[in-house]
Amino acid sequence: MKKFLAWFAISVFVLFLLAGALLFFIDEPLRAFIEHRLNSHVEGYHFTVGQAHLYPNVSLEIRDLVMTQTEHPDPPVATIPRWHFSVQWRNIFSGVLVSDYLIERPVLHITLPQAKKEVKDEVPIHEKGWRDAVYSFYPFKINEFKIVDAEVTYVDQDPNKPLRLHHLTFQAGNIRNIHFKDNTYPSDIYVDGVVFDSGKLRLAGKANFMAEPHFGFNAHIALENVALDYFLPVTSRYNLQLRKGVLSAEGQMEYAADDTKVVNLETVTIDGIRMDYVHAPETQVAEAEVAKATVETAKELQNKPQTLIRIDHAIIKNSDFGFVNKAAKPPYRVFLTNGEMQLENISNHLTQGTGMIKLKGKFMGTGETLLSGTFRPETKSPDFDLNIKVEETELRAMNDLLRAYGKFDVTGGLFSVYSEVSVKNGEVQGYIKPLFKDMKVYDPDQDKEKTF
Repeated sequence: MKKFLAWFAISVFVLFLLAGALLFFIDEPLRAFIEHRLNSHVEGYHFTVGQAHLYPNVSLEIRDLVMTQTEHPDPPVATIPRWHFSVQWRNIFSGVLVSDYLIERPVLHITLPQAKKEVKDEVPIHEKGWRDAVYSFYPFKINEFKIVDAEVTYVDQDPNKPLRLHHLTFQAGNIRNIHFKDNTYPSDIYVDGVVFDSGKLRLAGKANFMAEPHFGFNAHIALENVALDYFLPVTSRYNLQLRKGVLSAEGQMEYAADDTKVVNLETVTIDGIRMDYVHAPETQVAEAEVAKATVETAKELQNKPQTLIRIDHAIIKNSDFGFVNKAAKPPYRVFLTNGEMQLENISNHLTQGTGMIKLKGKFMGTGETLLSGTFRPETKSPDFDLNIKVEETELRAMNDLLRAYGKFDVTGGLFSVYSEVSVKNGEVQGYIKPLFKDMKVYDPDQDKEKTF
């Protein structure tokens, strides 16, 4: 018996050595096979695989995978140093054979031309054969997916201001609904990462990847200290100039298989933003198109049964807001400094009740300003009330505005305006009172060269 056991152990050991040697020699053919399967299944992209290795326990490892977009190959869209596939042997007792995917330190780099190519492509990105490509060389269906220490970069118009996520972790478990089948969302999902340099992103919740006609999820999301000026290359395309500002927000998001969509922001805080909307002659047509599209989208979302968008509480503080008109002669800027805006219970559904807004600051840097209002999600026409008070704005700060529309300027004086407006059932009711005090239009030294 001892001799038998010894020979058996030696035989098993030799068998493992032979299997290891065989697997070692098939590495190169396996690498070429995987590379070929990826390139033959996925449309619009080209893949190169550095190394591939199959282990005796049927796990597979791919190293140095590079993916490039065919039309815009530079830079590569993705590089993956290590992609590990393994069978979840523990689930064999549940009657299924499924696998884990682990991707370590991937780098995704997307440019504006690459993004435009995907948007214009008639074939959606999720229908380009990704799943079939992977299953063609590793046929065990995925049940757990994990990405560790990822970096995602999007470069818009300004290469010096990329939008970047790093140290990103993503994890999804029980994807095949092996456990907790009766739950609406049987899978766990988790996302964690750094936004730009100092911001943080966290998402934790549940999902159903097997739902029909599409997957669904319900998750809590939180953003902390996200710098907003990184979005300038994107917002500038819509004439919105952002400088400084930090965003924090927390809320709940749901996207269900029955097309129910819920975005409930419980708290939103924006601190120290400097924001200007810039109107210019060369962008007038584009501005009109964006405005039209915005109005149409807003109308579509108003009281839409399966879509709920709600802000419980939002505050914008220590901020400046401005409007710049470059189409006027001379150009001018009207603005509010030291602005603080509060929003309460803003929603697209009338059943959610009345929303409230309060804004205070200094108009043109000097005029004490207070705006308060109530908003009700519209049915057939806008429905809101506004009270506005602006007191003792120094008129000299408004000289460019006066020159543009009145062809004169002032050397002194104060401007105030009071207004109450109610809009309901297609009618506007209210009043507006502009008041000018101690206005000085003529100055002997400043205006001596001007005609009467």
